[in-house]
Amino acid sequence: MAKIHGIPGEWARVKGTVVGLWPLFLSVFAAGASIALFFLSPLAGAALLVAALVATIVALLAGLKRVESFFKGARGEEKVSGILGTLPDAYHVFNDFVVGRNHIDHVVAGPCGVFAVETKFWQGRVTVEDGHVLVDGQLPDRSPTAQVAREAALVKGALMEAGWDGVVTPVLAFASDSFVSHRAVLNGTVVINSDEIKTSFDTDRVVIPPAELERLIGLMESRG
Repeated sequence: MAKIHGIPGEWARVKGTVVGLWPLFLSVFAAGASIALFFLSPLAGAALLVAALVATIVALLAGLKRVESFFKGARGEEKVSGILGTLPDAYHVFNDFVVGRNHIDHVVAGPCGVFAVETKFWQGRVTVEDGHVLVDGQLPDRSPTAQVAREAALVKGALMEAGWDGVVTPVLAFASDSFVSHRAVLNGTVVINSDEIKTSFDTDRVVIPPAELERLIGLMESRG
């Protein structure tokens, strides 16, 4: 079994809670302020209180929806991490790999190379058409392949600073297994369903010799 470092989905849950619920905190603060204002001006205080209560309900409903979106992504990361954990002993899986202010879902290091893995738990039919990843025939808000290519570059830069200069392959993994083609390479990024991970990573191909891999893992584990 591969050695697992870090907790999958941890950052997604923290970020989702903060991003999703901070408007609720503001609306609750406004409700408190309206009560104080009520003693100075009952009419203005009452109006502000009603507005604050409406804002609180709206913020709560919208916030919970955003939180659930992040938590769904976290569950996808947990699923992918679980599959990566079944790789052979020589593999190491770093969940929530931090580079500066960036959190990469998973970084996998093993005999067949180093991979930056971005997990998506999208619903809908995922296809690759005309060089783009589409969901139900529509372009997503931002390109996931551009995102993971950037993340792979960040990982490569961090490892170079630590003393290892090698290739980092970007991988876009769909935890929902909704990618119609199951596996493809798009602009240097491997696009894959989670059910294809085991056979794709667990190969006889050796890119990093054992001694060099051991040195690399040591560098990754010692990063502050």
